[in-house]
Amino acid sequence: MSNTGRKPFDFMGWRKLAFALSAVLIVMSVVSLAVRGLNFGLDFTGGTSVELAYQEAPSLDAIRDDLSAAGYEQFVVQNFGADTEILIRMAESGNPEMANEVAAVLGAGGDTLELVSSEFVGSQVGKELKEDSGLGLLIALAVVLIYVGMRFQLKFGIASVIPLAHDVIIILGVFALFQWTFDLTVLAALLAVIGYSLNDTIVVMDRIRENFRRMREGDSNHVINASINQTLSRTINTSGTTLVVLLALYFLGGEAINNFAIALIIGVVVGTYSSIYVSANLLIVLGVSREDLLLPVKEGAGDGEEEEQPPEWLNRM
Repeated sequence: MSNTGRKPFDFMGWRKLAFALSAVLIVMSVVSLAVRGLNFGLDFTGGTSVELAYQEAPSLDAIRDDLSAAGYEQFVVQNFGADTEILIRMAESGNPEMANEVAAVLGAGGDTLELVSSEFVGSQVGKELKEDSGLGLLIALAVVLIYVGMRFQLKFGIASVIPLAHDVIIILGVFALFQWTFDLTVLAALLAVIGYSLNDTIVVMDRIRENFRRMREGDSNHVINASINQTLSRTINTSGTTLVVLLALYFLGGEAINNFAIALIIGVVVGTYSSIYVSANLLIVLGVSREDLLLPVKEGAGDGEEEEQPPEWLNRM
């Protein structure tokens, strides 16, 4: 990608301010998680699921209103397969007649419906799910550290994993602050954010590595700044198009996936920021230099051997 006609933006000139911003966001997120905690959904706390079949497609909002009017507080209503099939997940209860009571409440308005099935999931299953979810996130971060450390260099691996943890903690902190429901869809969004942010970071890291080998003048700040500017258009285009899709998903996708879309929107914004500032900041803090990235001299190679050139795809960015 060429920067002809455009003065490069001094990203690294703002790195101290960005570091302070990240520190404030992380502290606020940790405090929110410690004080308010996550509002775990029925996937994690356990509850009763009720599957109903209607003769005609019902209004999900009308079902929610009927359940609220009947005194039920924690529940999730969504389509299950066809438009006439509804899945309702209720907060944990030891009442074996809850499914029949729910069917009676919803049938009182004159709708013809049939109770297809009901299932109770205890809190122990939800507790195991929470533990497994946390372990899965830690394993994902560890695998990323190993991969990037082998693919690039250990300092690059550390500078790639910490921004991922940074993104996840901020998303969790926002959900704790506003007490938005944290369920399996949000967990899936967190894993998607890790993949998205990692992909963005790897593109920047790859250009930094190549420029350290190609550029013979300038310190680490100069090389990293030039690399970020060279990949900036790609970063903006990718983030922009992704956000358009996610905003459409949030406004048009329905209540069942609202939190999923919100988590991804926050993740894309924070992930784009972290791939530019957090990862680059960490490289400078870790003292990355040309010596860390020098290619090993091939045995028998002479002094006149040509310098390795970057791949063709990188020159077209």
